[in-house]
Amino acid sequence: MFSRRRYLVLAICCMSLFIVGMDATIVNVALPSIARDFHATVSGLQWTVDAYLLVLASLLMLSGSVADRVGRRMIFQIGLAVFTLGSLACSVAPSLGALVAFRAVQAVGGSMLNPVAMSIITNTFTDPKERAKAIGFWGSTFGLSVAAGPVIGGALVDSVGWRGVFWVNIPVGVAAIILTALFVPESRAAVKRRLDPVGQILVMLTLVALTFGIIEGPSRGWSSALILGCFALAAAALAVLLGWEPRRAEPLIDLRFFRSLPFSGAALTAITGMAAFSGFLFLITLYLQEVRGYRPLIAGEFLLPMAVAMACSAPVCGRVLARSGPRIPLLIAGAGITVGGVLLAFVTAGSPVWYVLLSCLVLGFGMGWANAPITNSAVAGMPRARAGTAAGIASTSRQVGSALGVAVVGSILTAHLTGPPALHGSFASGFAAATRPAWWLVTAMGVVVFALALVTTSRAGNASAARTAELIERVDSPVPAHA
Repeated sequence: MFSRRRYLVLAICCMSLFIVGMDATIVNVALPSIARDFHATVSGLQWTVDAYLLVLASLLMLSGSVADRVGRRMIFQIGLAVFTLGSLACSVAPSLGALVAFRAVQAVGGSMLNPVAMSIITNTFTDPKERAKAIGFWGSTFGLSVAAGPVIGGALVDSVGWRGVFWVNIPVGVAAIILTALFVPESRAAVKRRLDPVGQILVMLTLVALTFGIIEGPSRGWSSALILGCFALAAAALAVLLGWEPRRAEPLIDLRFFRSLPFSGAALTAITGMAAFSGFLFLITLYLQEVRGYRPLIAGEFLLPMAVAMACSAPVCGRVLARSGPRIPLLIAGAGITVGGVLLAFVTAGSPVWYVLLSCLVLGFGMGWANAPITNSAVAGMPRARAGTAAGIASTSRQVGSALGVAVVGSILTAHLTGPPALHGSFASGFAAATRPAWWLVTAMGVVVFALALVTTSRAGNASAARTAELIERVDSPVPAHA
């Protein structure tokens, strides 16, 4: 009975990952329709995606820490409610500005879901092998959500319009709220951690200023005072953050975690891997609908083989992870992203359908091997009481990478594209050439993932993880002095 209940808890937690993962691909499929309704430019579409990602990245660590302190089930339920209400607001947005704002509200709820759910899973599955299998199932859920997103989103956009892509979150969110109340036990960290509002503000300043500079740079001018000021503010905020956090007894970002090579590698892999994937989704959606002229449903079906490859490779990855650790899955992930990026760099407006499908399939296969080892490396060896914080940093790294990926590839597109994106003629003729530098950047990110796998999964890396865990345990639970 206990075993069945544990897997029921896992299923409920995976529901939150499903709607968050599906939200990414659904919204990407809807971007061309949103652009036509609101006469949006490429930068407007970037903000539609990045408003969500930036708020999510900014609040994930805070949500993980608050959940560890006041109760994981409570924060999880609040997150589900806010995400569901934010989805409803997005579906009735009267303008692009309102949609961007409601996406930010949606992200406030989303920030309370994945890291908290992962913390619940980590505390439910205490055996390392069972935990690895559970994380593998978690990864396959992400693949399934990505697979369902384009098809469901395409069908909704074709039938009822882009507003329908936000409706699908509502019934799933309501069901998850009810099931959480019935079956998920409450849990808290043994050590009650204080909040770090200064660190939280510095994180938000760094991410927002950096992303604003990247997105708006091509249109406002890279040498303009506003853009240079944004980059200077981001650098200053980051420098102050790195100086502030070690002085805190209970920091928002515990920099001691980064003494572990596997943990640092997981964070960097999450940033580079998700930057490659989010940039890919942003560009390929525009390519399929605006260049190839496919209807949203056809474009969604076009991405289905890629998403199925992700879904099918994730559980295999979980078994390999449980048996031999994260090295092999991360090497496969890096190789898949690299080869996929190379193939996409040679896509043109007239490329054969099989070639575009193959390019997407290879990159998706690589991403299917990335998520589980990233999460496992982040939480493995860490004290269970710090699972929420560790998972929060890993999840934040994913969202930072996603936001930066959309910002950078969109800016590359804007800088190299001639003519407004709503005009099919000039947009289609220049799109392939304009995105080629972005695809080579995706390739470079795959190479980085591969290199990080070699470095961080070595014996020295494993030893550094053990030392870091021992240090954190010793500092968090000091031995009381004897009278």
